[in-house]
Amino acid sequence: MTATENSIYVSDKAKKKVHQLMEDAGVGGDDTYFLRVGVVGGGCSGLSYKLDFDNEVKPMDQVFEDNGIKVVTDLKSFLYLVNTELDFSDGLNGKGFYFNNPNASRSCGCGESFAV
Repeated sequence: MTATENSIYVSDKAKKKVHQLMEDAGVGGDDTYFLRVGVVGGGCSGLSYKLDFDNEVKPMDQVFEDNGIKVVTDLKSFLYLVNTELDFSDGLNGKGFYFNNPNASRSCGCGESFAV
């Protein structure tokens, strides 16, 4: 399965960091684990992103694979995340994962929340 239009994408930098974090969490070699991405209420712009490792796909989950990373999200979150790219920055202006979300009408200064 590869990413197509209407998907969630993973940059090369994010892929490298996800693999490192999976190794650190002790699930690096376990193919049953994947990256769960979600959207929850909160943050200064109203909605926040949530990332976690999981190994249980729920009935209404949307499953994608891009750049060798399996990404799963619930259907409600996917409506906010369609065609979003997960990226990672280790620069001086901020370190961590961030989302290039074409659906966000605005985002906060810290980049951890957004509005549509």
